[in-house]
Amino acid sequence: MTTDNTQYNANNNYSAQGIQDKARQLLKKVDVELSQFKYANEAERLTGVPKSYLASGVAGVVLLMIFFNLAGQLLTNTISWIYPAYASFKAIESPSTDDDKQWLTYWTVIGFVQMIEYFSDILLFWFPFYYLFKTLLVLYLTLPQFRGAEVLYARVLRPQLLRFQGNIDQQAHDIRDKVEDLAHDLLGSKKD
Repeated sequence: MTTDNTQYNANNNYSAQGIQDKARQLLKKVDVELSQFKYANEAERLTGVPKSYLASGVAGVVLLMIFFNLAGQLLTNTISWIYPAYASFKAIESPSTDDDKQWLTYWTVIGFVQMIEYFSDILLFWFPFYYLFKTLLVLYLTLPQFRGAEVLYARVLRPQLLRFQGNIDQQAHDIRDKVEDLAHDLLGSKKD
C-alpha cells in the first residue's frame, strides 16, 4: 500500500513533491536562460546566489512595489514598454514576418488601453490594486505563451474598427485636407 501511495504522489503533479519538482525544473530553465547575460553571471559570481533565485527576488520586489503602489505607474509602464520594444526591434530586424503580427497588435491594444486609462484616470485612482491588475494584463498581452494582444484585438478592437472604418477614413481625409489648406494659407502658397 505504501508503494502505491508513493507511486501516486510521484505521478500527481499537485502533490508537494510534484510542485517542488516543477519549481526545480523551472528554476533550472531560468538559470540556463539567464546564463546568456553577462550581468546575471557576474551577479551570481559576486553573491554566490543562483541567477534564478536573484531573478525571482527582483521580480518579487517589483511585484510587491506594484502591489503597494510604490512607483506602481512607473513600473507598470516600464514593464509594458521594455520587453515589447525590444521584441519589436528584433521582429523588425529579422527577415521573418512570423512575429510581426503579435507586436503590431500589441502596440495597437496597449495604445487603446492607455487611451482609456487616460480618460478614466479619476475613476481608476479609486480602484485598489489597479497597477497590479494592469501589470497582469500587460503580461497577458505581451507573453508569447498567451498572445493576449492578438486575442483582445480579434475579439474587441478589430470588430469595432471594421464597423467604423469608412467613417474613420473619411474623417482622416477631411482633417488632412484642412491641414493642407491651413498650411497653404500660412505659407502663402497656392494649393495645386
